[in-house]
Amino acid sequence: MRIGICGGTFDPFHRGHLDTVLAAREKLQWDRVLYIPAWRQPFKTHLDAAPGAHRFAMTALAIRDYDMLYVSPIELDRGGISYSVDTLEELHRRNPGASFDWIIGDDNVANLDRWKDPERLFKLARFVVLSRQPTTDNPTTRNEPATPQTSSPAKPNLLFAHNPTVPISSTEIRRRVRAGEPIDAFVDPLVSRYIHHYGLYKEGQP
Repeated sequence: MRIGICGGTFDPFHRGHLDTVLAAREKLQWDRVLYIPAWRQPFKTHLDAAPGAHRFAMTALAIRDYDMLYVSPIELDRGGISYSVDTLEELHRRNPGASFDWIIGDDNVANLDRWKDPERLFKLARFVVLSRQPTTDNPTTRNEPATPQTSSPAKPNLLFAHNPTVPISSTEIRRRVRAGEPIDAFVDPLVSRYIHHYGLYKEGQP
């Protein structure tokens, strides 16, 4: 079994988190995809996020119609800073014999050598890069250092896959909520209702 993993804060979960992964799955034929909301991302420790239970619930609502998509509380249950290598170690223990693809955006490639324990990390998963730049229709594989200047001997197996660009971000959605602007074009209708029902992202809310 090959499992795709999409980690993130998902604050909130929006169309860009779903459409890009569905397009990649069509090409890469993952047996299932796990969305994993982070308790706190290593490079965003200074930022506050909505409580994990809300972010988990919004993700679950957004993927409810797709049998091959799942949301896992593994990092929320663990707490602390959410290191991908720790998550992958646990996923391998829970899914013996499975292969994992960790899904990232092309803006994260240059920082891969800064992730915790890259030597171990790159042995535990292949990295699928959802590129925002025009590429060929077929995914291409590269085995290369995370950056040309890195001194680390670890070399990730990178698979670049072109995906549709969704011009929206969680930051923009939060801004729209605070400003009283509509967000229905960018999130699932149930996610929009959830946000408004619980008063998430209003001025003065964490």
